Amino acid sequence: MISIIRTDSDNQHFQELVKELDKDLAIRDGDDHAFYAQFNKTATLRHCIVAYKDGEPAGSGALRQLADDTMEVKRMYVPPAQRSQGIASAVLDELEKWAKELGYKKCVLETGMNQPEAISMYNKKGYRRIPNYGQYANVGNSVCFEKEVG
Repeated sequence: MISIIRTDSDNQHFQELVKELDKDLAIRDGDDHAFYAQFNKTATLRHCIVAYKDGEPAGSGALRQLADDTMEVKRMYVPPAQRSQGIASAVLDELEKWAKELGYKKCVLETGMNQPEAISMYNKKGYRRIPNYGQYANVGNSVCFEKEVG
């Protein structure tokens, strides 16, 4: 059974999952990792999710305000042993619900071309590809998405 808690970036399980995510991204991003890492600091994230499967931390995600009506989805991760069990989808659903409860109209996110499983999930969850935004505007390896939530 999957259970989900809302927390902040001080949560120990959230921090542990983010460390695993960063190790994975360092491999996938290669030489570009330092560029992406500068935008993925977690110290001030107030809207974080940790998913548990059978009581063990099994997934994470977070929201960061990007604009008055927009939240950015950050730090989505499910460890390899926990994948293909609906955990990432459950985390994303909860993030969207939380954003809507807070009065935001849409969620946006950036992922990398080297993360095809993430791209596939975002497509399945109703996200549509948009032009790369902000710091990702001219980055060829970045893929940006948005979805109306409110």
